[in-house]
Amino acid sequence: MTAETSQTLDRGLRVLKLLADTDHGLTVTELSNKLGVNRTVVYRLLATLEQHALVRRDLGGRARVGLGVLRLGRQVHPLVREAALPALRSLAEDIGATAHLTLVDGTEALAVAVVEPTWTDYHVAYRAGFRHPLERGAAGKAILAARAGGVDGELGCTLTHGELEAGASGAAAALIGVTGVEGSVGVVMLADAVPERVGPRVVDAAREVADALR
Repeated sequence: MTAETSQTLDRGLRVLKLLADTDHGLTVTELSNKLGVNRTVVYRLLATLEQHALVRRDLGGRARVGLGVLRLGRQVHPLVREAALPALRSLAEDIGATAHLTLVDGTEALAVAVVEPTWTDYHVAYRAGFRHPLERGAAGKAILAARAGGVDGELGCTLTHGELEAGASGAAAALIGVTGVEGSVGVVMLADAVPERVGPRVVDAAREVADALR
């Protein structure tokens, strides 16, 4: 902690991070132990965060992330999109296929950034805002594979054909090691199969995006 930082703000942000990492909430005692501060400090932190709807406490007294974080979360997609665009542009131009960044939105996969190649005669039209079930398409399946602790295909790339659009093939790799962001980077192309060189290139692009978001 330097002279320019706020200890109280730092502790409040640590509380939010701890709560975001659990599905069952944490008690004041548990937070006190994890933060290394006394219970009185934790009570004050929780009361302040509750006033801003960033934290809520259930009937059992366990603290959980509050709905107020959703208002903050609405601004996340533009920031993530901006960070991902350089890698997506490079991927689209190298492969000659439509590149996209897809994030989890509930039970669906949501395309938040799309870049089309500039030099091809034709390519798959794919728009930001397009949604599909996580269980269909390379983008969603790559995310689910990462959740399960593994990925399909070589080099961590998931390949599909004809699942979202007839005649189109997809390749995607999950974003790994980015706290608070669950998603994938991929390409979609009009082809019966994804060329061998595409998989490693998609994995590299996913790593570039993950690095940009850390």
